[in-house]
Amino acid sequence: MWGGRFAAGPSAIMREINASIPFDKALWRQDIAGSRAHVAMLAAQGIVTPDDAATIDEGLARIAEEYERDGVPEDWDLEDIHMTVESRLSELVGPVAGRLHTARSRNDQVATDFRLWVREASLRAEAGLEALQRALVTRAGEHADSIMPGFTHLQTAQPVTLGHHLMASYEMTKRDRSRFSDARARMDECPLGSAALAGTGFPIDREATARALGFAEPTRNSLDAVSDRDFAMDYLQAASQCAIHLSRLAEELILWASQPFGFVRLPDTLSTGSSIMPQKKNPDAAELVRGHAGRIIGCATSLMITMKGLPLAYSKDMQDDKPPVFEAAGLLDLCLAATAGMIADSEFRTDRMRQAAEMGFATATDLADWLVREADIPFREAHHITGAAVKLAESRNVALDALPLQDLQAIDARIDDRVFAALSVDASVAARASYGGTAPDEVRKRVAEARAALGMEK
Repeated sequence: MWGGRFAAGPSAIMREINASIPFDKALWRQDIAGSRAHVAMLAAQGIVTPDDAATIDEGLARIAEEYERDGVPEDWDLEDIHMTVESRLSELVGPVAGRLHTARSRNDQVATDFRLWVREASLRAEAGLEALQRALVTRAGEHADSIMPGFTHLQTAQPVTLGHHLMASYEMTKRDRSRFSDARARMDECPLGSAALAGTGFPIDREATARALGFAEPTRNSLDAVSDRDFAMDYLQAASQCAIHLSRLAEELILWASQPFGFVRLPDTLSTGSSIMPQKKNPDAAELVRGHAGRIIGCATSLMITMKGLPLAYSKDMQDDKPPVFEAAGLLDLCLAATAGMIADSEFRTDRMRQAAEMGFATATDLADWLVREADIPFREAHHITGAAVKLAESRNVALDALPLQDLQAIDARIDDRVFAALSVDASVAARASYGGTAPDEVRKRVAEARAALGMEK
C-alpha cells in the first residue's frame, strides 16, 4: 500500500504496533455493507460503470460468505479489516477492485463501520434491558404483598414489599434504556463520503449511502465526521451507568443469598460450588456482574482519555477506540443476560423477609406518625417518644407491637390502644399509599403500567 511513497517497508516493530486486524476484524460485516452501499452509489452517480460496480458487489458478497463460513484471516501486513477486504477483493476480481476506494478514505470508512457496530451494540443492550425488565415486572407482580425490611445505611428502616423493591430496579432500567436510545438518536448520521477530512471532489450522493445503511442523514461536517467518537463514548457512558445499576442489584442478591439474610435462593444454573467446602453455593454470577461493572467503567475511562488530547482530524491514537468498546459490549451483554436469569429463576424466601421486617423495629416511624396524626404531637417530640419506646422494646428483645399498653403509656400518657393497629408491618406498608409508595395496591398499579409499557399480556 505504501510503495509509491516509501523506499522501504515497515520494520517488524512498526508492523506489530500498527496492525489492528486482530480486533477490528469484528467490523467485517459493517465494512462489507458500507462498501456495497458505496459502490452502488458510485455506479448510480456515473463515477464507476455499472459492470464494474456489479463485479465489485459480487466479489464483496463472496467475501462475506467466506468470512461467515471460515472467519476473517489475519495478515498483519494488511493492517486492518479495510485493507484485508480490499486485498481479497483484488484476488477475486482483479484490478477493477481498485475502483471501490474512489471518493472515500479509510478515515470515513472506519467511522462508518464503527458507528454501525455501536448502533447494533446499543440495540442489543436495549433488548437485554427489556428482557431484564420483563423479569423484574413479572416477579414484582408475584410479590406485591410480600413484606421485607427496607434499608438505609444497610440498617432496617421501614417495611416495604419485595414487589416495590424490584420495581425500584425496573425504574433504573427504564433510565438505562433511555440513555441507549438517546445515544442511538445522536449517532444516526452517516460519515461515509467525508473522505479523509475535507470531503471529495467527486459528485457523490451522501444521502443515498446514508439511506442504504439505515442512517437518518449524512453528517454535516466532514472534518467532524472523521474525528468524532462521541457515539462510542455515549455508548460506553450508557453502558457504565447500566453496569452500576446491575452491580447494585447484584450486590443485594449476594447479601440476600447469604445465610445471615437468607432472603433468596439463587438458581443452581447461575451459582457454583467450592473446591473444598461441600456445603457452599457461591453467587458467582452475581459477583461477576458486580466485578464486570469496574471493567466497563474502565473501558469508558480508557476511551475518554484517548480522545481528550487529540486535535482534528484523524490520529492513529483513534485505532485504540475499538478494543474498549468491544470489551464493554461483550461484558454488558453477559451481565444483562445473567441478571435477567437470576431475577427470573430465583426463589424468594418471603417468610425470612417478613421475619426480618418484624424484628428490626421497622414500624417505629409509624408510631411517630400515629402520635402526630392522632395525638396532635409535633413530629420532633413524637420522634423522641418513639425513640424511648424502641429503647424499651430493644431492652426486652421484643417488637414494638409486643409492648404492653401500660408500658407505652408510661412513656407518654397520650398513647392509647388504637396505636396497635398502626404498629404491624402489614399496617405499615398499607399506610404508604402515596403515589409511588410501597402499599401493595400502589405496587400493583406500577406493575400494571410497566406491563402495558412493555407490551406484556395481562
